[in-house]
Amino acid sequence: MSGGPEPALERVAIARAFERASAVYDAHAVLAATAREEMLRRLELLAFRPAIALDLGAGTGHAARALKARWPSARVLALDLAPGMLREAARRRSWRRRFELVQADAARLPFPTGSVDLVFSNLLLPWSVDLDAQLLELRRVLTPRGYVSFSTLGPDTLMELRAAWREVDAGEHVHSFFDMHDIGDALVRAGFADPVMDVDRYTFTYPDVAALVAELRGLGAQSALGGRPRGLGGRGRAERLSAAYERFRGADGRVPASCELIYGQAWCPGATPPIRARRGEIVVPFDRIGRR
Repeated sequence: MSGGPEPALERVAIARAFERASAVYDAHAVLAATAREEMLRRLELLAFRPAIALDLGAGTGHAARALKARWPSARVLALDLAPGMLREAARRRSWRRRFELVQADAARLPFPTGSVDLVFSNLLLPWSVDLDAQLLELRRVLTPRGYVSFSTLGPDTLMELRAAWREVDAGEHVHSFFDMHDIGDALVRAGFADPVMDVDRYTFTYPDVAALVAELRGLGAQSALGGRPRGLGGRGRAERLSAAYERFRGADGRVPASCELIYGQAWCPGATPPIRARRGEIVVPFDRIGRR
C-alpha cells in the first residue's frame, strides 16, 4: 500500500488460520506453487552455493525439498509458525532429501547473527506484522555475503473483493499489501544491497463469491486484521457482498480475483556474486521502478 500504514495483523490469528488450513493447503495453493517454481528457477542463475539455506514460512515443505535437491551438501532449514504445516512438510522428507524442521516465529528467528547464507521466502511477507522489523531480522541472520529471495503480494491483490466489501460496510475485511517500491525502500533501510524487484499479475476465476471465500479459507488466508469482523457476518451481509461482487462477473459467467505477485531479491552488502542473465531478460533495480 504505497505511502500508507502497515496492516495491523494479529500473529495469533495468523498462526491459527494456517494451522487449520495445513491439511488441505496444497489443494488450494496454486499461486504459492507458481511463485515457488519461478523463485526456484531464478536460483539457477546464481553463481552461489550456500552452506545453510533457510526456507522461511516453509508451509508444507515443497521448497525445502527442492532446495535440498539443488544443494545436497547444504543444511536446509524449513521454518514455519504453524506446527500443522511442519507435520505436512515432514512428509516431503526422504533419506536423500532430508531437511530440518523448525517451529518458530519468522519475526524472532532462533538463529545466530550471520549464520545463514540464503533465505528463500515464498509469500511470507504479506503476513508480516512489521515489514521493517522483519527485514532487519533477515539481515541479522544472513552472512556478510548472504542472499534473500522472496515473493509477496502487491496492492492490487483481491481488489475486487476489497471494492465489494466497501459497498457492504465501512469495516476492513481485506489486508492492504505493500507496493514493490515501498518494499525496496525497506530493504535498503534494513541494510541490503542491490535490491531487484519485478511483478507478475494473475486473475483467478470462481463460480461465485462463496467459492472464492472457501478458497481463501483453505489457504489460511482469511483476514487477520485486528478488530476484524468474524466470517461474512450472517446471511444478509453475505448476500449483499455477493450482490456487490456481481459487477465484476465476466462474460464467461465467473467472478474474478486479481493477484499481484511481487518477486524480490537482494544481497547483503559484501561482494555481490554475479547473476547469469537469461537471453532477453532485463534486470531493473528497484530505484528505477516508478511508484504508483
